[in-house]
Amino acid sequence: MEWIINQLRERPELAIFLTLFLGFWIGKFKIGKFSLGTVTSVLLVGVVVGQLNITIGEPIKAVFFLLFLFAVGYKVGPQFFRGLKKDGLPQVAFAALMCVVSLVSAWAFAKLMGYNVGEAAGLLAGSQTISAVIGVASDTINQLSITSAQKASYINSIPVAYAVTYIFGTAGSAWLLASLGPKLLGGIEKVKADCRELEAKMGSSESDEPGFMVAGRPVTFRAYRITNDWFKGGKQVSELEDYLSQQNKRLFVERVRQNGVIREVNPAMLLSLNDEIVLSGRREFVIGEEDWLGPEVLDAQLLDFPAEILPVMVTRRTFAGETVSSIRAQKFMHGVSIRNIKRAGIRIPILAQTVVDAGDMVEIVGTKQEVEAAAKQLGYIDRPTNQTDMIFVGLGILVGGLVGALSIHLGGIPLCLSTSGGALIAGLVFGWLRSKHPTFGGIPEPSLWVLNNVGLNMFIAVVGIAAGPSFVTGLKEVGLSLFVVGALVTAIPLIAGLLMARYLFKFHPALALGCTAGARTTTAALGAIQDAVESETPALGYTVTYAVGNTLLIIWGVIIVLLI
Repeated sequence: MEWIINQLRERPELAIFLTLFLGFWIGKFKIGKFSLGTVTSVLLVGVVVGQLNITIGEPIKAVFFLLFLFAVGYKVGPQFFRGLKKDGLPQVAFAALMCVVSLVSAWAFAKLMGYNVGEAAGLLAGSQTISAVIGVASDTINQLSITSAQKASYINSIPVAYAVTYIFGTAGSAWLLASLGPKLLGGIEKVKADCRELEAKMGSSESDEPGFMVAGRPVTFRAYRITNDWFKGGKQVSELEDYLSQQNKRLFVERVRQNGVIREVNPAMLLSLNDEIVLSGRREFVIGEEDWLGPEVLDAQLLDFPAEILPVMVTRRTFAGETVSSIRAQKFMHGVSIRNIKRAGIRIPILAQTVVDAGDMVEIVGTKQEVEAAAKQLGYIDRPTNQTDMIFVGLGILVGGLVGALSIHLGGIPLCLSTSGGALIAGLVFGWLRSKHPTFGGIPEPSLWVLNNVGLNMFIAVVGIAAGPSFVTGLKEVGLSLFVVGALVTAIPLIAGLLMARYLFKFHPALALGCTAGARTTTAALGAIQDAVESETPALGYTVTYAVGNTLLIIWGVIIVLLI
């Protein structure tokens, strides 16, 4: 054991990986629905490892933090700038106000309790579950005109306050929004009814088919033998598809076997009794067609044809601003179904009146030929790849860091975004550029996960290890009172947000819940809300406010240091 400890001291990079291994492992455990989460687990494990007095160089921490911030900005950039348009401005204004309440709450309680700069920043970071504040606030503290010892003391107190307040920050947010939120908006049953009404309004009308909800309803291909007398004398493929469409069933004939021979399908082809056909479409529509068409057949040869799932980035020049219903009505969408839509990495409900934005990733499915043709019309085919455009990433962080390093002096205090704030802004701009010109700057989703999660947790691991020796002392100083203060600073912005959404902005209850969760960047709470109201519609209010909240709450790491 002594040899292992000496190796960790001599090779601190191994201490980081030990912290990551244990932190990610512990973060998976749940007690009921509660878990510490990866970030908090990594931090606490880092604190324990830090008791061994391990010294780690600052550049390691900074590099991974810059990668994380660029990834955050890149992910939300399209939605951040989209929110600045007319239809998104109310949600932007709401998110900005709620973020101001978050900052003022943390600042006011920090002043009231006499917390130092580091404790105040940790209170903001933990209560609002915005881990990036740890790094941004640390950068800002390093620019203050104080001694190195004071800087180290303040910076080491940040993770202490963060760890104490984060637990309620994450679990309390989900509980407040899912349980108390609907009550503040008129009661859980009323909110459920309002969500169902919104689904009906967005999903169906005299000309639109019912809403296309993602969960548990994938597109499928099934084969049937025709036995219905409706086909006596023959019916064209187009007649069958039109008839099914009139029944609000968007189904397509993909293959036909006639007299033992598989034939190519065209709209004018005649279908007769005992023909075997393959239908594609939503699973709940395809299943049960044997009640009308005839019995389902399990025919490997008939079903053996290439089908493709293809992700497409919608661009401004294609169908950005169009509804799902309008897109489905296009001729090139014949035989093609929308499997899911992701916006800023968040799945949104696919309802007939859902508006598709530039930068949205639309996943379509159908036969290879039909999908390829449709994808070219919809936007840029973003085929799965394992290559990240590191020229784009490296340039973005370099430019952002240089811009962030520029400072102005007010009253002798240097004010600047810092390299970390610059990396965040660069990520926003570069992510937006990618949505406009998707032929360059690609970062595959798995790579984005690595930049985001590994970048953040590498940074947090180093923070925990560095703070380890002083963590216990700091915890004794802040005491249990900080947990109570953190709970208040968590709850006040959420309650204020719900009330503002209802009375000031007059948002629909589903959007009010989604906007509040988004402005606080709490994805776990969004899931809890959707379970509570039995609807996915709150996600429609999440993405724009999530982009704004992610940006402002991180920048608040600079502001709270200057305020204190």
